[in-house]
Formats: sequence, C-alpha cells, structure tokens
Amino acid sequence: MVFLYKIYICSFTKYKFPVKKKILISIAFFIFFQKNLMADHFIILQSTTSTRDSGLYEFLLPKFKEEFGFDVRVISVGTGQAIRNARRCDADVLIVHDKQSEESFVSQGFGLFREEFMYNDYVLVGPKSDPAVINEGNSIGDALRKISDSKSNFISRGDDSGTHKKEVELWKLNKFVPSPKKDEWYFEVGQGMGGTLNVAVNKNAYVLTDRSTWVSFNNKQDHRVLLQNEPLLKNFYGVIPLNRIKCPKVKSNLSEEFVNWITSKNGKKLINSFKVNDQQLFFSVD
Repeated sequence: MVFLYKIYICSFTKYKFPVKKKILISIAFFIFFQKNLMADHFIILQSTTSTRDSGLYEFLLPKFKEEFGFDVRVISVGTGQAIRNARRCDADVLIVHDKQSEESFVSQGFGLFREEFMYNDYVLVGPKSDPAVINEGNSIGDALRKISDSKSNFISRGDDSGTHKKEVELWKLNKFVPSPKKDEWYFEVGQGMGGTLNVAVNKNAYVLTDRSTWVSFNNKQDHRVLLQNEPLLKNFYGVIPLNRIKCPKVKSNLSEEFVNWITSKNGKKLINSFKVNDQQLFFSVD
C-alpha cells in the first residue's frame, strides 16, 4: 500500500493541475490510502468463552484501544477449538486455560511462548435440594463419586473446552470417567458455559463451571454453589503470541504490544479491578 502511494506521488507530480485541484486530489488520495492502511490495523484474539461471557473483554479492550489505537477482534470459542483455529493461523494471539494443551502448542512451534497471567477458579454448582448430598463432602473427588453413585443428573460441556478437559481430569480422581452412551444420568451438550448452565438448571442437574461465568449468569433459579475453594479447582489462563515461522501473516508487532500490555503492571491492575456484582472475578499472577 505504501509502495502504491509512492507511485501515485511520482505520477501525480508529472501533470500540471491548478494548485487548489492538486490539494483536493491529494487529500482524497490520502484519505483513501489511510483508510486502507487502518483497515488492517487490528489483531485477532482466539479466546476461551469465560473471559468474554464474564464481560472482562468489554471492560479491558476499549482501554487498550484508547492507549494503542488498534482493535483486538475476539473469536470466542472453547479452548480446544481456539487452539485448533490458531493452528490454522486464524489468530495473532491466543488466550486459553488448559496448560498441557498450551505447552504442546508452543513446543510444536505454533506459539512463541506461554505466559500465565491470571487465574480464577471452578465451582461445582447444583440444585439447592442437593440430591447427591455433596455439600457435606470435603473434596471434589468425593463430590463426583457421590454424584455417580446416586446417579444424579450431571451436565458436561462435552466440547473439548478448558472446562471440559478439567472436568474429565477431576472424574479421573475416582478412576472413572462417565459416558453419555452408558450412563443415563450423564449428559454432554456440546455448548458454551452459559448454554450448559441453562441445561443444568432445566434438568435440575450438577455442573462444573468457572466462577466468573456463574457470577455473571442470570438464570440461576434454585441452583447454588455447593463446592468451592479447593486447590484442585484453580483455573489458570495463559496468553500466547503466534509464531511467524508457522504463520507468516501474523501481525507480530501488534500482538507483541497487546501481550506486553495485558501482562504489565497496568494490565494486571485492570484485571484485578474488574468486578461483577461487587465480586472480583479474575486475579493476576504475580
């Protein structure tokens, strides 16, 4: 685009036009070239859904644009799908929450590095009546065992998201992973967290969710958080800039500015200040 602009300048000076006309033509061409340059002045962020559904991006990204002057366009899907999209080079930056998958993505050369920059936690939500009596347990392993023993309804995202991966990991504590083909009480819905919570509420079922989405969720009805604040339920988020060697069209300079900003003192301060219903939803990693 800059090359074409230089050609225009060289060609334009060969012709004799009235000064006023030259000025008007120059302004018109400048606006045209500027618009085309700005049209490409953005980055694509492949992201997990919880950061979007909680409202975190609506809070953070306008502040970033005000400081740096370009857009961050978010594609919000489950962690597994976000990583697959990034492998196809449909991203400049990745924010997801499954450390093993993230480290594999980087080790295979698709990402430059992974930086853990914030966390929240998972909670086990269920009906107030608590048919599996998990509220009396002390651990997530015990709670899931009681749900399977009592055959109480449980809703899984079933979508290869970070939350789904975590749920499967937690079931394995009891050396048992339920299957919707064999276990009639276990349902995989293949939806995002908000949709999964709606199904859980409608089926009077248990569900694992990140706390930020639960706090922002407006259809709780008689559902409650029944198990929380256990070390195994911590949920860490990593940010990964893509590697131009694998994806030559990646906007490295712009993505570097974004990664540096969101992991900076100011970025972390903003993350810590974000609240819904007076409750802090994400915590920066020091």
